[in-house]
Amino acid sequence: MNDRKLNLVVDMYGCPNRCMHCWLGHMPNRKMEEGADLFIIRAFSPYFDQIAYYSWLREPDYCDDYRERWKRDIAVSKNTVPERFELASFYRIVRDEKYIPFLKEVGVSKVQLSFFGLKETQDRYVGRKGAFEEVMQATELLIREGITPRWQCFINEENRDDILKIYKIAKEIRQNRCPALEFFAHEGSCDGENRKLYPIRIRKSSIPDELKEVYLGYGSLLTERECIEKLKNDNSHPEFLIGNEITLNISNCYDVFYNFTHMTEPWKIGNLKTDNNEELIQRVITGDTNALNKAKLCKWTELAAKYGDPSSERAFSMDDYQLYLFNRYLES
Repeated sequence: MNDRKLNLVVDMYGCPNRCMHCWLGHMPNRKMEEGADLFIIRAFSPYFDQIAYYSWLREPDYCDDYRERWKRDIAVSKNTVPERFELASFYRIVRDEKYIPFLKEVGVSKVQLSFFGLKETQDRYVGRKGAFEEVMQATELLIREGITPRWQCFINEENRDDILKIYKIAKEIRQNRCPALEFFAHEGSCDGENRKLYPIRIRKSSIPDELKEVYLGYGSLLTERECIEKLKNDNSHPEFLIGNEITLNISNCYDVFYNFTHMTEPWKIGNLKTDNNEELIQRVITGDTNALNKAKLCKWTELAAKYGDPSSERAFSMDDYQLYLFNRYLES
């Protein structure tokens, strides 16, 4: 029995959106078959004393029986209870009058909503017409019911003016209707779908002055050029710590991944339907996987020299930049 805690995050129902920033990457929607949750839990149960089960990987509560589904998640979990966090379905908030009362019942006091721009830009980035109006409507419904909205804005060179306007809208809402409304902007990671936006990734010098005070991690934000400079003499290997609490993302086809980055073939640990179960669990626990083994064969100085752009002023946190470099290495 392994005394580590295991979190299983499973794409049981899919997602109504196709967001251009999605760090997981776009996956086909498929409702998993009846009994999939117990099959997955039973595969891991002999090896972990605590298992928290989550039936959604992308859009939270994206099933009509979300109330019963949450009870089911709790019931199938082992010696622990899954958490609610600050995530909820804005798709469902505006379509189901019973949903916000459910959120309050399960202890949700704050809900994060994502923005990519004003109407046309938001709809295009979410992949669905009406997405901007839905997020705004969800904000008003949450305020009315006493739940604090937390606005998250993904900024790049294309939408920076829109994000500044959204910040002004947020300040107006704070002043007139909800002083507790939270707002922050950031560039997002550079994996999954957001990797495709690298050409328009925000340059540090392009971040509007007014947004710097609400920009997540601005004090430690670097340009790509600065990241390369810091890494050019770094002879250490990429390292991904598994830790005492392991979180696994599981696709609707039973492929298993750590939650470090996007769910692509180089990162796949195995498949619960086709692999030997004991061998798969051993790989999970020890990190004996394709990606983590390849990490031992390269150094940051080499990755920065081969895949970095020393003329780039694009903004990165160091962790995100290192993951960007390592993913390029895995796919080369």
